Amino acid sequence: MSRKVILYIAASLACYIAKPNDDLGFLSIVQQEGEDYGYSDFIKTVDTVILGRRTYDWVMTQVPEFPHNDKTTFVITRTPRPATGKTVFYTDDLAALITKLKTEQGKHIFIDGGAAVVNELLQKELIDEFIISVIPILVGDGTRLFKDGRPETSLHLVSVKQFDKGLVQLHYRHVKP
Repeated sequence: MSRKVILYIAASLACYIAKPNDDLGFLSIVQQEGEDYGYSDFIKTVDTVILGRRTYDWVMTQVPEFPHNDKTTFVITRTPRPATGKTVFYTDDLAALITKLKTEQGKHIFIDGGAAVVNELLQKELIDEFIISVIPILVGDGTRLFKDGRPETSLHLVSVKQFDKGLVQLHYRHVKP
């Protein structure tokens, strides 16, 4: 089985992943006791996490310990920092890293945001699958998941799941020419 690069992320209906000032408060409207929207099943299928430095820094303000300590994690940054356990602060070419990881043995590769990382990977057509949890709100300003100027990307619908709180989870596979 070859490793897939999978974007698993939540966004507003207008495809914003954060409001101004990295405000993710709108995500709370779908919180429900005992419901993780398939996250625990998904996270078992990955052993590598890729995320941007701003996303990493935000996560670290929310929790006492990085939630992916058990996985090889690459924090994409311009500023070198020493590794912490299995977390590497990566300053080289992101596309080269993904290409190398895909040739190695292992489980899938989880793209955990943010928008800069997602859009850089879209430019190089390196995301194999998209699992997007659509939050039932129209956020009017903030950080857009998909930036203008990327290549057109054909997708095949794998599944749609609807949940009680109004969240809809879309799972697409990238159709490569």
